[in-house]
Amino acid sequence: MRLDIVSADRLGITQEMLRVIVEKGWNLAKVEMYTHHTFVHINERGISFETIKKELIAIPDVSDVIRVALLPGEEKRKHLDTILSKLPEPIIDIDIHGQIIVANIEAEKSLGLTKDRLEGNNICNLLPISLQQILMEDPPAIDIWYAKKHFLIDITPIFTNSKVTGAVLLLQSPERLGKKISERQAHTDNNIQSIIGHSIKIKNIQQQTLRFAKLDFPVLITGETGTGKELFARALHESGKRSKAPFLALNCATLAENLLESELFGYAPGAFSGAHKTGKPGLFEMAENGTVFLDEIGEMSVYLQAKLLRFLQEFTFRRIGGTHEIKANIRIVCATHRNLEKMTVKGLFREDLFYRLNVLNINLPPLRERSEDIYDLVSFFSIKACEQINIGRPTFSEPAMQLLENFQWPGNIRQLQNVIFRTLALSDKSTIEADDICFSTSTSDQELEAFRDEDIRSLEYAVEQFEKGLLSKLYVNYPSTRKLAQRLSVSHAKISRKLKKYNIQKAD
Repeated sequence: MRLDIVSADRLGITQEMLRVIVEKGWNLAKVEMYTHHTFVHINERGISFETIKKELIAIPDVSDVIRVALLPGEEKRKHLDTILSKLPEPIIDIDIHGQIIVANIEAEKSLGLTKDRLEGNNICNLLPISLQQILMEDPPAIDIWYAKKHFLIDITPIFTNSKVTGAVLLLQSPERLGKKISERQAHTDNNIQSIIGHSIKIKNIQQQTLRFAKLDFPVLITGETGTGKELFARALHESGKRSKAPFLALNCATLAENLLESELFGYAPGAFSGAHKTGKPGLFEMAENGTVFLDEIGEMSVYLQAKLLRFLQEFTFRRIGGTHEIKANIRIVCATHRNLEKMTVKGLFREDLFYRLNVLNINLPPLRERSEDIYDLVSFFSIKACEQINIGRPTFSEPAMQLLENFQWPGNIRQLQNVIFRTLALSDKSTIEADDICFSTSTSDQELEAFRDEDIRSLEYAVEQFEKGLLSKLYVNYPSTRKLAQRLSVSHAKISRKLKKYNIQKAD
């Protein structure tokens, strides 16, 4: 029974209350004193509230006795527990002796221990750390291994009269860090319904993606640069049973071998010169229960191909310089614009790794093979562009749309998006005509503009892409091989060969 004894602020009145409680033999469990209010918790059965109130109100200057649900301290603790339960990170509060005062629900989940096992126990009896590491004025973060998991403990000391009298420990696991990164990288339109297009090819691939999402095997996504390989990888993840876990992407073409290795596998404290003293988890740790997307897998070195193959065999690995074998429950999705089968013949890609990755395959068609989707894509990119530029949405004339649909798009969807954004940014017309379509900011890099450095495979490839795009554009305005040959000052036979080579046909 919890009571609020209302009284005057008189010297000795609390002592008189306690004397009555002792004389009556009531079991006093807790007492809290405030001005005009003394809160008591009497743990006594068989005694009515009226009896207790009668005895206490008989004390001089006691004006009332009120039954309450909780003592003020208990109420504060309940509010504190509610606040802590809403925090997404595991938090542990300890005193100067290492005794755990408070641990939130996330700490219980992360450590696999109940509140009873945590609160009241000594932190050093549970985790492989010492008080000397924790109770410092400026403590460093501590990397520990507990229950076959890595944790990075961030320590905030508690000061009383300029002395450390406790600390709050924030436990960060690689999986939680991965979820944060995944949430920051996530988009609202990652599902399969967000993929734009109504062509038979794209509809078939959407159905194929949904079927593959239900399976848990590696997937290899192939297709030219700019066809939306990462978009399909994210849709695959969002449509499967791992959708609540992280989706972490890494472009293998953008990092040197040693950096790529540390990004994938992480490294132990002091693994190499310049390494962070607490170590660093890799993507395979942070994506636990989720998906790792390796873009441009064909650019990975043979050394890392061997390490990735070993990982795929057992789904276990060690951090660089580490001694603990870490097991990861993740799905691997890879993508490339290169022909991996030809690379295996030339010894540039491991054949055994290729077959490990190519269990399920999605091949994305280039935009020129799904021209019926261009209208939908232009509409979508126009809306996005107008929102960013803050202008009214113009319409595209029939000749303009015909030009866009007949263009070969060597840079595929990425190039189309750039062209639409650039065209709308430079035009103030309500109707976009064919002459308004701005394929590039200059003629010198007309088609290469759509490519990143890593997309240009060779000079020959770049020249072919430029040539294909140029012929596709001009053939609309010079719709015969003879006229086109005159425009470009070359022979009729050469233009015929080029049009046949690039499969450029006259518009209907």
